[in-house]
Amino acid sequence: MRAGRKERTGGAPGFTDTVEEPARRTLRTETLIVLALSLGASAVLSLIRFVGALTKPEGLGEQAARLNSSFAPGRPWLDLALQLFGIATALVPVVLVAHLLLREGAGLRTIGFDRRAPWQDLWRGALVAAGIGSAGLAFYLIVRAGGFNLTVVPENLPEVWWKYPVLVLSALQNSVVEEVIVVGYLLRRLDQLGWSPTASLVASSVLRGSYHLYQGIGGFVGNVVMGVVFVWLYRRWGRVGPLVVAHALLDIVAFVGYGLLAGKVGWLPTA
Repeated sequence: MRAGRKERTGGAPGFTDTVEEPARRTLRTETLIVLALSLGASAVLSLIRFVGALTKPEGLGEQAARLNSSFAPGRPWLDLALQLFGIATALVPVVLVAHLLLREGAGLRTIGFDRRAPWQDLWRGALVAAGIGSAGLAFYLIVRAGGFNLTVVPENLPEVWWKYPVLVLSALQNSVVEEVIVVGYLLRRLDQLGWSPTASLVASSVLRGSYHLYQGIGGFVGNVVMGVVFVWLYRRWGRVGPLVVAHALLDIVAFVGYGLLAGKVGWLPTA
């Protein structure tokens, strides 16, 4: 190995990369910029919102965290336009990541976000979603009952024709942004920067938990655990495709299921 170069192996199975020492500073800056434009900024906002919830007179269990709310109540067409605009612009950091990976001669294919194994990604993702979904729901109900979590309201949209299509699109957007950036892209960059697999796992998992902190302590802990599982699966499979499928299914069930069942079953908390 020549002086001034550092070689790392890790990431997806068979992944090997070599980074010039001067390029490490560029990669570090690039990674910070990507996170600042996406999930890193979300983590900071989530922390601020969590502090705000803690300092309210009410306990966490008496407060609500609302997702997928109306942007223009009483104006359905304007609301739809704003919903679609928000979903589209949230995907811009993924486009940036794709550009940065292509520039280094890799592309999204190198993190397993492509169409090489669609059926394998689908059944793997479905199995992961089934396991995490059932455990996650039970954990949420327990921590909320203990006063450690806000009541999560997955959707708060008006009863209009586009409600459920928008919820599905929102779920797909969440899954693509989170898994491409916080797993595929971030782990690749941390490997190139010389981080150990354990340190990368901790960083990715804690970041995932941090931008869910607005839901409460349970939201943070549950998503850290989910992050550990997802990083382990990515290291094993070398693809974010199954993780995107699993995350999308989890969010679709949560968003659409809440819309259909809220107020109709006694076990589902509402606000």
